[in-house]
Amino acid sequence: MARWFFRLAIVAFVVIPHFCYASEPINLLLITADDLGLQLSCYGDPIAKTPNIDKLAQQSVQYQTAYVSQASCSPSRSTMFTGLYPHGNGHYGLANANVGFQVHPELFDRLLPNRLKQAGYRTGIIGKLHVNPDKQFQFDMRSMDGFGGRMIKRQVEDAREFIEQSDDKPWFLMFNLFDPHVAVKRKPDGGRGQPYFPNQVDELPKTVLTAEDVPAWPWQQVDTTEQRAKIAGYYNCVHRIDAAIGMLMQVLHDTEQWDKTLIIFLGDHGPPFARGKTTCYEAGLRVPFLVRWPGISQPHISQRLVGTVDIYPTILDAAGIELPEKLHGRSLRPVLVEESSTDWRSELVAEFHYHGASPFFPRRAITDGRFKLIHNVRAGKLSASASVDGDRAPTLAAKLAADHPARLAMERLHNPPEWELYDLNEDPIEFNNLSDEPTYAEQKHRLQKALAQWQRQTEDPFTQAEFRKKIEDKYSNSSR
Repeated sequence: MARWFFRLAIVAFVVIPHFCYASEPINLLLITADDLGLQLSCYGDPIAKTPNIDKLAQQSVQYQTAYVSQASCSPSRSTMFTGLYPHGNGHYGLANANVGFQVHPELFDRLLPNRLKQAGYRTGIIGKLHVNPDKQFQFDMRSMDGFGGRMIKRQVEDAREFIEQSDDKPWFLMFNLFDPHVAVKRKPDGGRGQPYFPNQVDELPKTVLTAEDVPAWPWQQVDTTEQRAKIAGYYNCVHRIDAAIGMLMQVLHDTEQWDKTLIIFLGDHGPPFARGKTTCYEAGLRVPFLVRWPGISQPHISQRLVGTVDIYPTILDAAGIELPEKLHGRSLRPVLVEESSTDWRSELVAEFHYHGASPFFPRRAITDGRFKLIHNVRAGKLSASASVDGDRAPTLAAKLAADHPARLAMERLHNPPEWELYDLNEDPIEFNNLSDEPTYAEQKHRLQKALAQWQRQTEDPFTQAEFRKKIEDKYSNSSR
């Protein structure tokens, strides 16, 4: 009898409190950092010193291979708000390209903050939204809209105020850090100067790196003082966002929300350097991706293939909201535990259409975790962008020997073949294109078949030449 009472007490102590906790709506915190790739110490970067993000990673599921849907700000974020790739939601390029890129009108009701608000959540955003149409997003609180906000102490205080004013109501907050995006100085005549990274803002970071402290990017291999100075500036921005994460996590503890809040942290795409942002190379697509879901997730490093397309269904799942039909992503709930036997995706796909108003250079990329296939749909008909955000690496690489690997990689970026195939285990920087190698014909064919199947499943309209022509005409005409 005593043993029976002891077991009953254990059940009462463990199961009942968990049941009561699970019945409470969970708060939702989505944190993005602009242009942040894997440049964090928890992801093995040798330069970055990010103790606050590392601490969050230790208490989260840290996904090693996470792709954005498209390595461009607005399309990437449009996926977070809809659970659809840009080819499905309509936001093919930047919101500020001034040619009309926006989410399809039939999706307005299912935008993430709108669905959450309908379910009783208080919604807020700090930092840039950068998805059109802005007025369709139902945020109860907006702070520091637009570009360029790097005053992280103010942002954190805005977050504290939002949380405290929510009282007992569940909340969703999207907290957007502008770092490590570039800044642009205005010239006296009003023109745009050379993009740069602010080394220090509001006395952060306390220690500033210089060109002498950093190597060239391994995926560029363009080693000049000019290039390393820009890379050092990027790392200074990364160290500033680490300080912001430390402050924000402290707010959650101070307000007793730490164990009541689902946290997702990621970059919206990789660094603003050639072969990174706006490409389908790993340096553009792969981002840090951390998920902490109290009561559900088990902290570990995961090899599962995940992406920004999974954010929307995960958040709705956590909020207890029924998922809409025809989502491209899946809730991460089954793969937040270390010993999960859940059948998960075996390939991960990303895409590209536009960044600004031109050029229109659609791409698709698919990986199985080791091999990576890129389809450059308009290869041989049009050149892709050679650079992004003023990065001079392609110009500097052109001065190298004709057979230098860095020069060849930059030339391939600008004028790629239709297909590129890489062995990411042997060649993580994607310098050695194996697409025409007979030895790798099976891997190429297998990934081509998987990509075609994904395009059918997601109803990718860019497989049709007529649709591509329609899109090109529409947005090129809009820019005139």
